[in-house]
Amino acid sequence: MSLFRSVRAVTGASGEGAVDWAAVTDAAKASTSPGSVEMPVAEQQGYATDVADARDRVREVTALQFSLPDRVEIQNRHHWIDANVETFRRVMAPLEQQAETVPSIARVANTGSMAISLSFLGEHVLGQYDPLLLADNPDHALYFVRPNIRKVATTLDVPYDRFRRWIAFHEVTHAAEFGAAPWLSSHLEASVEEAVQNLSHGTVDRESLGELDTTMTAVEGYAELVMDRAFDDKYADLRHKLEQRRQGRGPLEQLMRRLLGLSVKRRQYERGKEFFDQVVAERDIAFAGRVWESPETLPADEELDEPTTWIARMETR
Repeated sequence: MSLFRSVRAVTGASGEGAVDWAAVTDAAKASTSPGSVEMPVAEQQGYATDVADARDRVREVTALQFSLPDRVEIQNRHHWIDANVETFRRVMAPLEQQAETVPSIARVANTGSMAISLSFLGEHVLGQYDPLLLADNPDHALYFVRPNIRKVATTLDVPYDRFRRWIAFHEVTHAAEFGAAPWLSSHLEASVEEAVQNLSHGTVDRESLGELDTTMTAVEGYAELVMDRAFDDKYADLRHKLEQRRQGRGPLEQLMRRLLGLSVKRRQYERGKEFFDQVVAERDIAFAGRVWESPETLPADEELDEPTTWIARMETR
């Protein structure tokens, strides 16, 4: 890890676009220790077993039919940065195309902010189900950032094998959602593209941003619902320790999490879980799974706070 090389990569940003993506990658990697993915055979088999068991349990609990992504990768932090810089670039493309001329100082600032974001996330992401939004290749992927999983398990003083398995179950629930709802990726893509396109023209499209937030609240909330039923162990202690760790972060890290929208993601978990818990209490988990039938069966924003209205609407379909 070299902060000097990171700064040099950013200040050397070149090209005609608003962001020098090659410099973003170089700077993010230079400021981030990659960590190790060297592991004994037993640990490799452990990841494979966790993912397969999670698939079987989620199928059993939800009755959803889905396949695991073709790409299941155990990554270091640099691998994760490589995999995600393309997503950043695709999402930002409309903004870059709108900027006909970009002063070099603005390009350096944009490149630096993107590098900081990727470096921070690369240090903190544990696992990721990646639907590869806006990509030409429709394949999905599942990533586990081994150095981060090991580091957090040690910090929380919990068994690494158990913590790793918990992360695997959570990410496989996301694979189940997207596998059961083939329309979900394109639905998210449309919301992202519309919001970014409007932003590139200087307007904030609250409707598309609101729709994106509502969809992700359903995605995160349903995953929490399924985790409560599919994971083969109680995990309130893991969740509690993670929450304590979040609250104990320093002001700089808290600021970064707010800027990157990670605090919003936490709210989506909590709001979505409350919605689905009430749906299951009123009906059952199979009824809750109807949310993935089509874009029209997603809960509206107001229905997230009044689940009975969503239930009533679904019973008329």
